[in-house]
Amino acid sequence: MTAPGKTGSAAAHPPRYRQDTVDNRLLATWQEAEHNRWSFTHMHEVAAHARIARTPPPSQAASNLEAFANTVPDLRQRLEDSYTDSLVVLHGGRLVAEHYRAGVDAEQPHLLMSVSKSLCALVAGALEAEGLLDVSLPVSHYVPELAASAYGRANVRQVLDMLVEVNYDEDYEDPASEVQRHDRSAGWRPRRAGDPRTTADFLTTLRGAGNHGAAFQYCSASTDVLAWVVERACSLRYAQALGTYLWQKLGAENDAMITVDEAGFGFANGGISCTARDLAKVGQLMLNGGMAPGGRVVSEAWVAEVFAGGNPAAMAGEGFAGMFPHGSYTRQWWCTGTERGIISGIGIHGQNLWIDPSQELVIVKLSSWPEPDAAHWHEQQTDLLLELTEAAATLA
Repeated sequence: MTAPGKTGSAAAHPPRYRQDTVDNRLLATWQEAEHNRWSFTHMHEVAAHARIARTPPPSQAASNLEAFANTVPDLRQRLEDSYTDSLVVLHGGRLVAEHYRAGVDAEQPHLLMSVSKSLCALVAGALEAEGLLDVSLPVSHYVPELAASAYGRANVRQVLDMLVEVNYDEDYEDPASEVQRHDRSAGWRPRRAGDPRTTADFLTTLRGAGNHGAAFQYCSASTDVLAWVVERACSLRYAQALGTYLWQKLGAENDAMITVDEAGFGFANGGISCTARDLAKVGQLMLNGGMAPGGRVVSEAWVAEVFAGGNPAAMAGEGFAGMFPHGSYTRQWWCTGTERGIISGIGIHGQNLWIDPSQELVIVKLSSWPEPDAAHWHEQQTDLLLELTEAAATLA
């Protein structure tokens, strides 16, 4: 393994031309000689595209949405009202229900938003299991560039659990917020004058009082810090690490994708896209104690600690605790603290990977809410997931 500071940094790799469709610059230049070496092999990132299927879409005959529709009142209408794009239910490892809105099928990748965070944690857990990552060490041990940042005195475990105090406003609709500046550095929004050019550059600007370990602070920057640590620990780019330590073992039916900044750094906190079926396999991996068809991803003890939950007292004032009074957060997973022991990966605009270990149930609901994070959408979605969970118990 190469010494920290030598490989794995987004800043350590030469920039390459990349997509920037948000302000149409790419559409104006992608055919030019300076850029076409990249764009000719990335046309799916250059312009809107439609899939040309190599085989007919998989049959839906095996799914059984009707059984749930007979138990959950107005299920189909509620799926429509909550802007559902894909719904997949696994029960006992078997596909029992599936639903796609018009224009979407089982092979259609969907942006996961912050469910991507839970996948990043799995990669970190895989490196820990292989002895490549020590979560008790400070972030700066792996990424010296962050020594003067808010993360300089935080250890990797605190980053995993979102117990890092950082001056970071997660207001998705405020152009002045850090999360929007973060998006701009990653190429998700048009860059403004003075913005950092890359995610790594942005992360080094973050500051905080350094009171780490006590209070939960949901912060998307923490996941990208974790991904930077992952790169340094295994000497692979983050997208490669995802493939090597998770996706290639998962038994996935399709490739996943991740957006990258102009230095090639993957947007770990929200940039992964995959099919609903393949995301359900991540849930099944958790139910199987970290074991996937291609081998072990994380240790059984690591998974058990996620299901055991974090510290509910650290979540004072967090909206999730309003729905789940004993709720907590650990290893980039939301833990409900209910008798069923349900955990969830959650993303804005209605993404959810819902796992009930008490009945070996996985529900994937991928959506396109018109608002990113309004409480009424979360309440509506949580109510529906809880009803589907109760219905699954009666259908066993």
